[in-house]
Amino acid sequence: MSDTPTGENAPRQFVNYAFFKVDPAWRRLPEAERAQGKEEFARVVEDYRGRAIVLPYSTVGTRGDCDLMLWRVAYDLETLQEMTARLLATGLGKWLTTPYYFIGQAKRSTYQDSTIHPSQEEKRGIIWPGEYKYLHVYPFVKTRDWFLLPKDERQTIMDGHIAVGHKYPSVKLNTIYSFGLDDQEWIVAFETNRPGDFVDLVMELRETESSRFTLRDTPIFTCIRGDIRAVLGMLGG
Repeated sequence: MSDTPTGENAPRQFVNYAFFKVDPAWRRLPEAERAQGKEEFARVVEDYRGRAIVLPYSTVGTRGDCDLMLWRVAYDLETLQEMTARLLATGLGKWLTTPYYFIGQAKRSTYQDSTIHPSQEEKRGIIWPGEYKYLHVYPFVKTRDWFLLPKDERQTIMDGHIAVGHKYPSVKLNTIYSFGLDDQEWIVAFETNRPGDFVDLVMELRETESSRFTLRDTPIFTCIRGDIRAVLGMLGG
């Protein structure tokens, strides 16, 4: 994926957050069968190195309705579809459901950030994930009144929002656009090694003018990054 062209005519990345839940009955299977199923699942993930970015995360202990998440980035939907089908066909996959599955595209923000140098602007439309241990991700929907505001008024409001974000350099924001592709308008994913900073950031953002126009920003997932086999090892079987 490193050889993909950049610029206005470059293809956009498709970005997916696929959450999986294991059937509790899977843990009562013989140990050898569970081990084989996990190994099959891990090998499928590894098969897509070079064709996609695939980062595994565990949600065991942070969510009750899902157990693991794959953050995937590819330049076509077919790669994501093919990989998902193969994962679900593994010995482990037969015991998995996908309670949440968010998809969108990476693109440049429609709002200007005065702190970004023009030479760095095109990089804002590319996702480079996996720099930090923790990931906080959720779908985001604004009210229709927001989109009916004049563009310059929205920019002024976002200036305040952006300024708060810059106060927390330990938290990296990845914004994904889902308009027309999924139920939400954006997926926002914050990477950090300091979850406490993310808590403080969200609290301060609640006090900004832009918060008035938030319609939905849940469910929120706190995910812990790990090697695929370590993440599978957290499933309890």
